[in-house]
Amino acid sequence: MNKLKLAHGISKVRRAKLQSSIDQTIADDIELMADWSNNETQYVVNELLRFAIAQEEDYLKYKASVAASAGRSASHAKPASIPVKPIADSVSKSDPTTSSTAAHA
Repeated sequence: MNKLKLAHGISKVRRAKLQSSIDQTIADDIELMADWSNNETQYVVNELLRFAIAQEEDYLKYKASVAASAGRSASHAKPASIPVKPIADSVSKSDPTTSSTAAHA
């Protein structure tokens, strides 16, 4: 079994709101772990969840199969038939009024 390793003093991550209630004893342990590791409680919760998810082999297999089927669905998508032309190519360089308008856009 792998070990949970908390880096000390690292807690700046992009976050998404997840509403959940946890047992008070777990909340107390998380607060204590946050104090011990000099991190925010959100960081500790994220690391604990990341660790727990990485240990669940059946879930990881399911996640991989979902990603593979989504990849197959995306590969069947029809590519765009109209080529996209950059704006700079469509502006006439000899006409000073169009190039000054393009510069201000």
